[in-house]
Amino acid sequence: MATVVWFVASACAIASALAVIVQRNPFIAAIALLGNLASLATLYLLLQSDFVAAAQIIVYAGAVMVMFLFVIAYVGPHAEVPDERRHTWQLIAACVAAGAILVEIALAVGRSTLDSAASVEDSFGSPQAVGEVFLTRYVGAFELVSLLLLVAAIAGVVLGSGPRPSRVVDERQRRVQEARDLAASRAGDDR
Repeated sequence: MATVVWFVASACAIASALAVIVQRNPFIAAIALLGNLASLATLYLLLQSDFVAAAQIIVYAGAVMVMFLFVIAYVGPHAEVPDERRHTWQLIAACVAAGAILVEIALAVGRSTLDSAASVEDSFGSPQAVGEVFLTRYVGAFELVSLLLLVAAIAGVVLGSGPRPSRVVDERQRRVQEARDLAASRAGDDR
């Protein structure tokens, strides 16, 4: 039964991750991200890591998704950067990065033995084990991440307090508005 759940959760994680990337509507992309986070929590449960699965749902699917939805609602679903030509170096850099990730995945899968299960300690993923590792071995990295999140929260408040970004207006609407402005200025000059 666990194998069937693993395959279903893995397929859902991959499908929802692809939906996040290819979806143009930000609200639907956020819902797909929520599905991805739930699929990952299911995979954590299969690894008998109950605490990490609960943290995945509470922190990421709860708090972080609420923040994403607030940003999407603030900016608006149709606020886009005007169309500009992408530079070729950006396309080349993206292809190189994607190729490097594919090579890394191929090497990791090729070197692993999928026929035997990995040994997992009984305390793996328990709140006590996670807290002990965070506050002993990785305390510097833990504090650095908390400082980074504080700076990101302050930057979000500062950036969010400015004027709302303007929406992209198509060329025809811009010309009509310019004609109205010109007619209004000529009417003002005639008086």
